[in-house]
Amino acid sequence: MSQQSAEPALTGVRNFRDLGGVPTADGRRLRHGVLFRSGHLAHATEEDAGFLKGLGLHTVYDFRNSADQALEGPDVELPGVRYVNLPLSDPADGAEFWKMVRDGELDQLRMVLSDGKGAARMIASYRSIITGRTSEHSRILHELADGSVPALMHCAAGKDRAGLSVAVTLMALGVDKKDIEADYLESNSPHRRYKMYRSEKSRAGMSPEVLELLSPLFDARPTYLAAALTTIDDTWGGVEQYLSEGLGLEAATRERLRDRLLEDG
Repeated sequence: MSQQSAEPALTGVRNFRDLGGVPTADGRRLRHGVLFRSGHLAHATEEDAGFLKGLGLHTVYDFRNSADQALEGPDVELPGVRYVNLPLSDPADGAEFWKMVRDGELDQLRMVLSDGKGAARMIASYRSIITGRTSEHSRILHELADGSVPALMHCAAGKDRAGLSVAVTLMALGVDKKDIEADYLESNSPHRRYKMYRSEKSRAGMSPEVLELLSPLFDARPTYLAAALTTIDDTWGGVEQYLSEGLGLEAATRERLRDRLLEDG
């Protein structure tokens, strides 16, 4: 399944893509049709659901928390597909924060997000996910190695929590940092971006200043991913130690993971 043939079929799911074709440092590449990523599936149309069923998915990993699910709704049901809700920390502090993003007036948004505070909030979240969610990322890698593929990973926008989980998986597969970043930044493509909603309750609406204040929350920025990678280096001394010590990924398990997801280049 190619990325080009897969994307046009989805109209109610943002940021969907097949990771197939991503190269590894040893000359192999990800197989097509074994690892997908996207935004949430709550607004999937009937046609979208039919397409997703046709992927032969084994597992859908939903990294949203209960507040996300209350806001957006549950994922569409895909009969025969294993569904795993594995909440990771919210990209910017939870339900009250996102209520302010949707409903808040300009002075509130300035107070919380101006002068680099929005980007700093995102960077702190990325670092927290890396250090605080090792058991969740370990579980994902072990399950993929043991056969939970094809798999789809998603959060709300498919950008932050799913982005980091995909990045960790690519690290374990031996993908270079530049290629991990290239996939991560694909979430900025106009047709992939999460649709920003603002409530009619707010007089500030979607003014240019509001959009500028909110942009750090809706962008995939190199500095965010770099913060996660630096946290790995600072905490464990590098990717290899992070995988082995932080995630408990033994060499044999890692080899099974690569055998399932990779093919010769």
